[in-house]
Amino acid sequence: MTTETKTRQRPAALTLTQAAETRIAELMKQAPDDAIGVKLSTPRRGCSGLAYSVDYVNEESKFDEKIETPGGTFYVDGASVLYLVGSTMDWTEDDFQAGFTFQNPNAKGACGCGESFMV
Repeated sequence: MTTETKTRQRPAALTLTQAAETRIAELMKQAPDDAIGVKLSTPRRGCSGLAYSVDYVNEESKFDEKIETPGGTFYVDGASVLYLVGSTMDWTEDDFQAGFTFQNPNAKGACGCGESFMV
């Protein structure tokens, strides 16, 4: 008797828009030599409790979610995945500001300035 193990690919913790992938590629072109990718985490800070933080990363953590993009590797902090499942990350620019923006279905509220969110 043989037991066949079927594995299915699980969906990424979040979706990156084309603009976000392009910005990650731009960041990787100017990254420090030891950077292996860009990482999203949700440290505790701000009025509402959690904030989005995007930084260069120079080593892989075994619990991080890894998303390969055409311009470089994008990581999601393993401890932040539960707060981000189903989210979309975008890059937006206008005359006055530029930055990553998030559509997060898990966020139950945000502070008035938009710097932090709560789940």
